[in-house]
Amino acid sequence: MSFNIDRYAHLHSPLHRWEPRAKLIGLLALIFAFGSVQNVRVLPVMVAIALLLYGRSHLPWRFGLAQLRYPGIFIAMVVLLVPFAGGETVLWHWGILRLSQEGLLTVVRVGVRFLAIVTLTVILFGTTPLAQNLRAMRSLGLPPLLVDMALLTYRYLQEFDGNRRRMQQAMALRGFGSGGNRLSRRTLRCYAQLASSLLIRSYDQATRVYQAMILRGYGAIQRPPGDEQISLRSWGATAIALMVAAGVAIAGR
Repeated sequence: MSFNIDRYAHLHSPLHRWEPRAKLIGLLALIFAFGSVQNVRVLPVMVAIALLLYGRSHLPWRFGLAQLRYPGIFIAMVVLLVPFAGGETVLWHWGILRLSQEGLLTVVRVGVRFLAIVTLTVILFGTTPLAQNLRAMRSLGLPPLLVDMALLTYRYLQEFDGNRRRMQQAMALRGFGSGGNRLSRRTLRCYAQLASSLLIRSYDQATRVYQAMILRGYGAIQRPPGDEQISLRSWGATAIALMVAAGVAIAGR
């Protein structure tokens, strides 16, 4: 997933208007229910639910597909290896390679569950600003230290990626890569200098941020602010999500 997954959190849709705490409960229930499905007949229902919710979120489809890029690398490895991992019903074999029906069914289950769960995750974090999601997690019982670490890590990765892009652009303007991307001693030296500069800058920036946080009172015991009331409409949407999750979990056994 990209570092700016909440770039479309300003849109107006039923999913955007869903209160963050209620939405967190409802979508997490669906995610856990989808992860427990074993019955292949329930998989199309999962995909339909995920695509319906994504369509109602008004998020661009290209944005959703872009979030599948990096997690999809891991799933691609599973898809390539699992069908040949073993099974009693052999559909095709060539030498030591044996394609089994059980392996294919496992690939289908893993792939469809992955698609549905990642889609719901994109909806969860794409329709609400990250800070609001973290505050919702904190109000639901997540330790404040974990919330702060998650927020700071996300911000740190954003800054790190921004520095990397600026430094790579500066290297390109100075002629790096104009002769092709052939691996050479000069290319390795440039990449090593880029990595070392990024690490040094990131360490210095992290130190300055921590000192600024201490000066602003970070770590002091503060009274948590009162949470706003959750509307009946949000509770109703959460109740529907919980019922759907229960139905999927029961039917997917």
